[in-house]
Amino acid sequence: MRSVGVSATSPAGAEPRRRGPGLGLGLLSAAHPAPSVAVTVVVTALAAASGRGGAGTALIAAAVLTGQLSVGWSNDLIDADRDMAATRRDKPLASGVVSVRAVTIAAGCALAACMPLSLANGWQAGSAHLVGVAAAWGYNLGAKRTVWSWLPYAVAFGLLPAFVTLSLPGAPWPHWWASAGAALLGVGAHAANVLPDIDDDLAADIRGLPQRGGHRGARTLAAAALAAGSAVLVLGPAGPVGIPARAGLAVTCALSLAVALWPAGRSRAPFLICLGLAACDVALLLLRGALLA
Repeated sequence: MRSVGVSATSPAGAEPRRRGPGLGLGLLSAAHPAPSVAVTVVVTALAAASGRGGAGTALIAAAVLTGQLSVGWSNDLIDADRDMAATRRDKPLASGVVSVRAVTIAAGCALAACMPLSLANGWQAGSAHLVGVAAAWGYNLGAKRTVWSWLPYAVAFGLLPAFVTLSLPGAPWPHWWASAGAALLGVGAHAANVLPDIDDDLAADIRGLPQRGGHRGARTLAAAALAAGSAVLVLGPAGPVGIPARAGLAVTCALSLAVALWPAGRSRAPFLICLGLAACDVALLLLRGALLA
């Protein structure tokens, strides 16, 4: 695992070159805002659909957002040396927009806030969420370089429905299909997320499960996991499956097959299709929100 330490003369260790809005925007960028906001919005919508109520939904949103911010900041901290070696000008730490100290403080504050916010939803729900956050930190701290890189994603995503349902009266566990579908969504998202950067990752000796399979292997893993997630979310709940759901599942499976069989090359189409497949899984999970427990 690469050390987070940075010398005082390095760009990431120096004081930020920009003050005011530049520092604030740099901190925001270092938190990986797009995935942080996306996960927060999905879980918030899931909580609202499950009947959590306005105040409870807001509490869940705050817990998830602080947890995601802590994970995003820790990611850039842990990768600071590698990003500097690769001259990643898009990374605030590597470019000197923010300092290691500033991001360390931000990550620590976010994690410290996440703990009471999570437990305020009940000790069972809070514990489930904190285990998921710990899994995400474990990915950043070294699991992403191993064949087990998929496991933190499966654990973190798979526990999100439990965080919602365990906060409801009676603290019920979610149905198996909700946890399984969310876990498969996480694995698919992990594999899809590395598609644009596989060559750079391999050059940096990041050999997670998708990277070990190369471009085709990563595409196949992403497509298979996302298609399986759709199947679980459509066929898992009790009761008849309507024609629209069957048609949607057929389309999802066809797109997954297209991704897996896509010709070799640097086309972004498989990545974009995987994003669409992930969006379908999210939509199915939200549609089942009232049936989670």
